[in-house]
Amino acid sequence: MEDLNEIYKSYADEVKRFLICLTSNVDLAEELTQETFYQAVKSIHRYNGKCKMSVWLCQIAKHSYYNFLKKEKNLHSTSVENMMQMGLDIPSNNDLPDVAVIKRSTLISVHKEIHQLQEPYREIFLLRASLHLSFKEIGEIFNKSENWARVTFYRAKLKLSERIDPHEL
Repeated sequence: MEDLNEIYKSYADEVKRFLICLTSNVDLAEELTQETFYQAVKSIHRYNGKCKMSVWLCQIAKHSYYNFLKKEKNLHSTSVENMMQMGLDIPSNNDLPDVAVIKRSTLISVHKEIHQLQEPYREIFLLRASLHLSFKEIGEIFNKSENWARVTFYRAKLKLSERIDPHEL
């Protein structure tokens, strides 16, 4: 355990500086530094000494950052669907007035962005998100394949996720 503490003391600043360069975000770099050392502890048995310890740790840090980006991308693209669902929910009598206003505001913001999409993205997104049609049904409407509908819907979600920041809504 003392060896692991020494490794942390010796390399934490170097790993953090590397992550700051990679992410351009000090807070994220600090969080990923902790994740890096957590992963290093879990896999210390795989360190074979063929490279410097700092290089090995920076490789782990890079992979931790890439994993973070994958998670963020997935969260961001699925958040568009979540915002649509949240906006489509009709405010109930149990909702506080502020919640109803936020839901309505979200719905309006999302719909503005949807209507700025080019065709066929706009129509496919609306058919899937609003009418809950299957990809097979959407493909039939456009005389295309189910796979075409699936890919086009995915691309529409990506375009929306690029335009909509869920933290601003």
